[in-house]
Amino acid sequence: MTQSLAPAARPTAGPGRARRILRAVAVVACVPYVALKAAWVAGSHVGIPEGSSLLDDRLTMAVINGLSILLDSAVIVLALVLTRPWGLRVPAWLLAFPVWVATGLLAPLMAGFPAQLVVRAFGGGGALSAGREAFLDEWVFAVVYTGFIAQGLALGGLFVLYARDRWGHLWRGRVWDLPVGAVGPAHRALAVAAAVLALLPLTLHALWACGVTAGLGEGRAADRGGEFYVLEALYVVFLLAAVTGAVLLAFRRGRALPVSVPLSLVWVGSGAVACWGGWLSLASLGGPADLSDRATPLMNLAYAGQMLVGLLVAAIGVYHFAERSAGTTRRAA
Repeated sequence: MTQSLAPAARPTAGPGRARRILRAVAVVACVPYVALKAAWVAGSHVGIPEGSSLLDDRLTMAVINGLSILLDSAVIVLALVLTRPWGLRVPAWLLAFPVWVATGLLAPLMAGFPAQLVVRAFGGGGALSAGREAFLDEWVFAVVYTGFIAQGLALGGLFVLYARDRWGHLWRGRVWDLPVGAVGPAHRALAVAAAVLALLPLTLHALWACGVTAGLGEGRAADRGGEFYVLEALYVVFLLAAVTGAVLLAFRRGRALPVSVPLSLVWVGSGAVACWGGWLSLASLGGPADLSDRATPLMNLAYAGQMLVGLLVAAIGVYHFAERSAGTTRRAA
């Protein structure tokens, strides 16, 4: 990154009280999930009922659980980076990428789990809830997702504070203040490409959220319930957020809006659709033993499409920061 991405002058003393509290919350929130996964890797069946599909292939599950431990442990590392003086010297790309991934993976869980609880409270859990009890004990979901929500809130708060101190000058002003370079042909081409590619996954997720079964595997269609519809609706919301942010930024729409609005839509929306599209695509490669539960070609196409949309929209955000950074460097010179 360029010199302009270096942090502004800031006291080198330890983090303030708010940062210390958020860091402690992020670290403590990782403990239940990491402990549970470590127990499963060691061979424990705590939280896993008899007959669960998780017990069918123990080697694969050990590998997946080990990877999950590494991913969640990264939250602890990020919490330290975002609150220690040496964290200000970490290269921008080396910090931004894992935080973007964490945002993308956690944002749908943070929005989806409370919404699913509301749906279930009104008796809308349906077949998915009944099937899920044979997969894991119900308390596991409450413990794990509560921890994820706490991690997301704490890590998000820490990153906002960190980014404000280090890069706040790159998102000041309003959309109409953006330099000409920030709305050039490359940005517009990427935004149009993202909007076009989003049509297929957006349409499919919207149809599935409305109860249409076309393109779903037989097992997935049979397991639908209120929670399934919540997830599909969230995919629609994050796809719309990603494309809307890209269009606002690339075409300078909503010119009176603060630049932080389209940037936030780009950051959260692109992370959610890219990371979950990639994760679902990866998960479908192995596939369950029951053919009726495997992802169909149309489902895989939706996952791959939303992953590409997320990457294109993220590229627009990267270009934006690079150009504004270059402009700051020129003015400083």
